[in-house]
Amino acid sequence: MSTQTIDDRARQSDIAAIRQVVAAVEHSQNNELPDEFVGLFRADAIWTTGGGKRLFGRDAISAFTHKVLPGGMKGSTVTFEVEHVLFIRPDVAAVKVRQVYRSSEGQEVGTPMFVMSKEDGQWRLTACQNTSVLDE
Repeated sequence: MSTQTIDDRARQSDIAAIRQVVAAVEHSQNNELPDEFVGLFRADAIWTTGGGKRLFGRDAISAFTHKVLPGGMKGSTVTFEVEHVLFIRPDVAAVKVRQVYRSSEGQEVGTPMFVMSKEDGQWRLTACQNTSVLDE
């Protein structure tokens, strides 16, 4: 007999689904798949790039991503690891991610924050900020 409650199982299922979205971000960037990347966002999402560019809405995110992603990963890779998930509500989560960008010039560590919302049973990127880590 399991002592795990239905709520605990649902929470673990949501965390697994959130991890899959983060893995899809990694996959789409490493394989330079802008449509896959953009498809992870809500239509009204907000994205602030690592360089500080503010993008409002999926159309703006798409236009930017289609300019920079094809060819942008040449000779490099990026990994994303979910470090912490804070459920603000059952359908809204703040997800802290450790990002490591590796190229022939070395590595750069980032610490994106992905606020995600569950829309029609799927977790979507909603408000995201990518930030570099200076001391690591």
